[in-house]
Amino acid sequence: MEAFLISAGVVALAEIGDKTQLFALVLAARFRRPLPIIAGILAATLANHGAAGAIGTWLSSLLTPTVMRWALILSFVSMAVWILVPDKYEEGGQPPAPRAGVFVSTLVGFFLLEIGDKTQIATIALAAKYHALLPVVAGTTLGMMAVNIPAVLIGHSAANRLPLKLVRALAAVIFVVLSVLMLFGIGT
Repeated sequence: MEAFLISAGVVALAEIGDKTQLFALVLAARFRRPLPIIAGILAATLANHGAAGAIGTWLSSLLTPTVMRWALILSFVSMAVWILVPDKYEEGGQPPAPRAGVFVSTLVGFFLLEIGDKTQIATIALAAKYHALLPVVAGTTLGMMAVNIPAVLIGHSAANRLPLKLVRALAAVIFVVLSVLMLFGIGT
């Protein structure tokens, strides 16, 4: 249960203000079809975080516990620093209507945007730490959906009111706390 709850919380905080959340806002404003957008986000997240979790679990089986512990400490500290850097977002002209439909456009867009993203890297690290693929992927997916569904439903005006600096700082603190706990062998 710990792996699920930590994964959901960390990814939800990391996702606020992320480029994929901004992409959800753009899709919602452009296509005004929330259900296929939400379904596309869910499918993309499950595929992306499932692969990331599998990689994290696999890496943990290859490395010695000491090497794995230090790799996780460094990855959590790196995530804390990375989260503090806001995503850059450039809004271009209106995108053309998707040929493949709103669901497929969302699925492909989200999947590609998540490759190498901080939430994907966090999923790898969390799966490696907890050795619990399904709870971590379920948690990170819940975290993504908890942030992106409101973005789709409420739209851009609500997202502009979030104190993103404070949310990023809180997420960074959580990653630092996780790295300190790992350093002292607490919760491992």
